[in-house]
Amino acid sequence: QLQLVESGGGLVQYGRSLTLSCAASGSPLATYTIAWFRQAPGKGREGVACIDVIGGTKYVDSVKGRFTVSRNNAENTAYLQMVNLTRDDTGPYFCAASGNSLLDCRIDQREMKTWGKGTLVMVSR
Repeated sequence: QLQLVESGGGLVQYGRSLTLSCAASGSPLATYTIAWFRQAPGKGREGVACIDVIGGTKYVDSVKGRFTVSRNNAENTAYLQMVNLTRDDTGPYFCAASGNSLLDCRIDQREMKTWGKGTLVMVSR
């Protein structure tokens, strides 16, 4: 059974960069699309980006040009590289896996079957 563990969160200054990792175990990550979600303080969980099994990616408008999602199937790990962080990027970040839309990923919580527990990103002034 697939399990996901996020890491790489922490406290970072405004305008700086951070890379999150999503390590998979129990099943090959290569057979899943991966998506990243986050939850700003006081708000609901929102999608950020996704990557399909052949490397196609999608992003929500608020992170386009600043975030890059990638995957290394040999390492069974997905990544979310974030640059030029702002305080609006603060919150826990979750990776999730879906066995659907393998060649056309969707940033849709309803499609996700497996979730990690999250890693916290805090952007300071």
